[in-house]
Amino acid sequence: MNEDTVMKYRKFFFALLLALLLCACGQRDPGQQDPEYRDLPLEPYTPPAISWNDVQWDEHLELEYAQMFSVDYSGNFKRITIDQNVYVLVPEGGLPFLDMPEDVTVLRQPLQNIYLQATAAMDCFRQLDAIDAVTLSGTQAEGWYIEEAREAMEEGKMVFAGKYSAPDYELILSKNCDLALESTMIYHNPEVKEQLERCGIPVLVERSSYESHPLGRMEWIKLYGVLLGKESEAAAYYDRQLEQLAPVLEQENTGKTVAFFAVNSNGSVTVRKSGDYIAKAIDLAGGVYVFQDLTEEENALSTMNIQMETFYDAARDADVLIYNSAIDANLETIEQLIAKSAPLADFRAVQEGKVWCTGKSMFQESQAVGDIILDINAILSDEIPSDEDLHYLHRLT
Repeated sequence: MNEDTVMKYRKFFFALLLALLLCACGQRDPGQQDPEYRDLPLEPYTPPAISWNDVQWDEHLELEYAQMFSVDYSGNFKRITIDQNVYVLVPEGGLPFLDMPEDVTVLRQPLQNIYLQATAAMDCFRQLDAIDAVTLSGTQAEGWYIEEAREAMEEGKMVFAGKYSAPDYELILSKNCDLALESTMIYHNPEVKEQLERCGIPVLVERSSYESHPLGRMEWIKLYGVLLGKESEAAAYYDRQLEQLAPVLEQENTGKTVAFFAVNSNGSVTVRKSGDYIAKAIDLAGGVYVFQDLTEEENALSTMNIQMETFYDAARDADVLIYNSAIDANLETIEQLIAKSAPLADFRAVQEGKVWCTGKSMFQESQAVGDIILDINAILSDEIPSDEDLHYLHRLT
C-alpha cells in the first residue's frame, strides 16, 4: 500500500471518528444529568464553586424597624432568615452551593408561579407591580379586597388552588409552582407543609404580622423586593412612605385617648394587645391607646377578648373610638353601634360623634400602615376630617 493510499485511509477514519463523536454529543439525553440539577438550563449557569461552610455572607440588607427577617448576600446569592428558617435564593440558571444542610430551603429565581396563602403579602406584590407572579391563590375571588387580585382571578390569570389546610396538589403541580407562600396558619396543619415539600415545592412562612412596630410590618416589602428581584423598587417605595409620615412622626403626642375594638355576638369585646402594631400606630399618630397595660402573653395572638364591663371602665371616657370591621360587620351609623351593645351609648366619644369604623380592606393591605397612621392623626385633630380625606376610616353618623 503506497503512502498516498495510507493518507487517504487515515483521513477517512479521522472523519468517521469525528462524525461519531458529534453524533453522540447531539443525542445526549438531558435526563442523564445529575438529578439534582436536571431542571436547570445547561447554560448560562453559575457553578457552586464553594462548599456551604465556606460561603462568606459579607453584605446585608439594611433594615430600620423589621426584626422578623434578615437578608445576607454572597455575590448574587441571597440568604434569607425568617424565625430561624433559612432560605437561599439562587439566581436564574444558578446551582446551589455544595454540601448544603438539609434544613436550608432552596428558592430559584425567577419566582413566577407562586401559590399565595398569606393574604397580607398580596399588597407587597401589588406595590411592586408583580401580582402576575402569583398564579395560585388560597383565597376565592370574592374574598379579596385588593382589587387587582380579584380582577386577576376573574380574568383567569390567578386561580383558586385550595385553602391552606386543603390545597389542590394536582393543580399546584400542573402549574409548575415554584413557591408556596404561607401564613403561620400552616403550622396548624404541618402535614400540608410536609406534603408540599415532598412534591418539590419550597414553602416560605410569612411572619410580617408578628412585627410589633408598624413600620417594621411595612418594611417587609423589602423582603418581597429581594424575592422578586426588585430591591431598588421596594426600597424606594418604603422611603416614600417614611417621607410622607415624617411630619406626623415629628409631632408631639396629643394625649388624646383611643379605643380600637369590636363587639362579639356574645357581648364580649375584642381589643388589641398593647404590644400590637395597631396600638403602636395609635401612638405614632399622636394618640394614647386606652389599653396600655394589656400585655397578656398566654398566646401569640395580637387580640384578646374582654368583658363589656372591663371595656366600659377603660374606654368610657376615651376621646375617640375606632370600630374594627374586620372582626365584625361594617358599620355606618351610631345607631348600629349601640345596637351591638347598649352601654356604648354612655361613651363620651359616642355622645360627641367621634366614632370611626375601619374599611374591610385595611388588614389585607399590609402596606396601608402609613395611611392608617395618617388617618388616626387626622381624626385626633381638633377639626373633624371628612371621609374623603381619609384612606381606611369612615365616620359613623
